Amino acid sequence: MESAGTEIESLSFEDALRALEDVVRKLESGDVPLDASIALYERGEALRKHCQARLDAAQARIERIVAGPDGVPAGTQPFDAPER
Repeated sequence: MESAGTEIESLSFEDALRALEDVVRKLESGDVPLDASIALYERGEALRKHCQARLDAAQARIERIVAGPDGVPAGTQPFDAPER
């Protein structure tokens, strides 16, 4: 059986965001018992961290767009690639 962390790590940003929205809806409903609320909150926090990491990685990639001599983007390079 996959651990919850492994399952969350395999989610796309969009799927993780949908799952996080579902957690928020359930918690806001007030119909969830206390123990289940705590488990939902923990899952929501893990989903939030996953979404933030995916956003941070996307931002880092965008910041590494390489501009040509005329100032027009000439391509991209991976975030972890050495500077040209």
